[in-house]
Amino acid sequence: MRIDRADSEAELLGPPISNREIVKVVAGDFEVRLAQTAEEIDAAQRLRYRIFYEEMSAHPTPEMAVQRRDFDAYDEVCDHLLVLDRRRGDGPEGIVGTYRMIRRPAAAKMGRFYSSAEYDVQKMIDYPGEVLEVGRSCIAKDARNTATMQMLWRGIALYAYHYNIQVMFGCASFPGTDPQQHAQAMSYLYHHHLAPPEIRVRAVESRFVNMEMLPRDGYDQRKAMARLPPLIKGYLRLGGYVGDGAVIDRQFNTTDVFIIVKTELVTEKYMRHYERGAIDKD
Repeated sequence: MRIDRADSEAELLGPPISNREIVKVVAGDFEVRLAQTAEEIDAAQRLRYRIFYEEMSAHPTPEMAVQRRDFDAYDEVCDHLLVLDRRRGDGPEGIVGTYRMIRRPAAAKMGRFYSSAEYDVQKMIDYPGEVLEVGRSCIAKDARNTATMQMLWRGIALYAYHYNIQVMFGCASFPGTDPQQHAQAMSYLYHHHLAPPEIRVRAVESRFVNMEMLPRDGYDQRKAMARLPPLIKGYLRLGGYVGDGAVIDRQFNTTDVFIIVKTELVTEKYMRHYERGAIDKD
């Protein structure tokens, strides 16, 4: 697997801090933008720790446990999308949601995309347009509502629009490490949302779990859809696909599926809404 190296350190690290207002939307008490300081990145990592390790029982490294932050080397080269509830504060104290954004230059810095540990992502690397890997999505427990999620999506739409992203991808999770508990939902995804062959990413053979656990007529589709995690439902509503095969992630105590979303619907839906709002304000 090969990722072309970027031409300069500036390209690898993305826009300078002064240009990070490419994503900035304020709606009522909420704001979505990219992290601007090390303190804000630390706060996003602390939020991730609370959600993944304390709430979802993932297994932190000793260093993470001491610092009570979720972090790895990708945090140094990616962009961190934040949602802030400005009633709580305009800086780190206001962060209630986050997403991690990894473009080709950041992946080149690391030598691979994050999800390549679980999936053969060569079809994403070879994709002719710009691609974006998203991950580490989480929202504070007391802020899990439609408003917060919509702000995250508006931020993603603006980011994708600015960088002309054609496809975004990443892993989304079912809770727990027993895929059989999710047999109906995974079989439904396989039968109805499997990506077309030209962009169908497959789990690495050593970790491959067959998602087709039940025959097409062996489950109730409505019940299967109801058992999908909210984030996966959101991706599907935007025309998302899944890759072939699930993967058990024992560190995070999850069973992962690969999600692929062509960003046309994302940018069209949210940019239209954003532009309409701008016109109304004038």
